[in-house]
Amino acid sequence: MTQLALVIDLNVCVGCHACVTSCKEWNTSGWAGPLVDQNPYDASPTGTFFNRVQTFEVGTYPNTETVHFPKSCLHCEEPPCVPVCPTGASYKRPDNGIVLVDYDKCIGCKYCSWACPYGAREVDEEQKVMKKCTLCIDRITDAKLPERDRKPSCVLACPTSARLFGDVHDPDSEVSVAIRERGGYQLMPEWGTKPANHYLPRQKTRMHIDLDELTRVDNPLRKEDLTTYTGEETLDDVAW
Repeated sequence: MTQLALVIDLNVCVGCHACVTSCKEWNTSGWAGPLVDQNPYDASPTGTFFNRVQTFEVGTYPNTETVHFPKSCLHCEEPPCVPVCPTGASYKRPDNGIVLVDYDKCIGCKYCSWACPYGAREVDEEQKVMKKCTLCIDRITDAKLPERDRKPSCVLACPTSARLFGDVHDPDSEVSVAIRERGGYQLMPEWGTKPANHYLPRQKTRMHIDLDELTRVDNPLRKEDLTTYTGEETLDDVAW
C-alpha cells in the first residue's frame, strides 16, 4: 500500500516559518479551511495551525546550538486517533495512507487529540471540529495541476529544501532513499504508532572557542581604549 509522508531535514531547516505561513494560506481557503485566528497576538494566543515550528536552544553557553523542529500530523500507519473516534470522523485513506477528518461527522469531542501522543490535532473553536494536517490532499490529488506542483504547500515553499514528500513504502522514492542513506528516524517509535513522517538528523559539528573570542574584537571602545574619558578630542567631536 502507498504511504505518502514528509521527510524533514533538521540539518538545513532554518526556522523561517515559510512552511507554516504557506500551509495557513493554502488550507484556510481550501478544502480543509477555514483556519481561524481568534486571538493570535496576545499573551494567550488562540488559532488553528496544521504545522508549527518549535525552536530549542541546546547545550550550555558557549557551546550551544539552535534546533528548529517542524511538527505536524505524522500520518501514522497505526494511528491511535482513528479507533477512538466515536463517529468514524477520523479515518485513514486506503489508497495513500493519509489520515483525515470528516468535518460532517466530527462532533468535537477531542478524543482523537487525547489519543494522539504528538499533539498534532487542534480544535477549531468556531467550527467546533478537530483539524490537522492533510498533506494538502486537495492539491496533491488535483490532476489539473502540473505534476511538479502536486506537493504539499509547505514542501514547495521551503527555501532550503528541508521538506521532502513521497511514498515511504517505495524503496526507490526520494524519501525512502533519504531515510535509508541519511539515518532517517521516526518520532517516538516506542508508542507503536509507526509514524509515516520521518526526520533526518542534524550533523554534529565540533566547535573550538577560545575565551578571548567571546569578547568582541570590533568593539570601538576597546579599539580606541576610550573606556574612560580622557578629555582628548575624538572623531565624535569634530564638526565636518
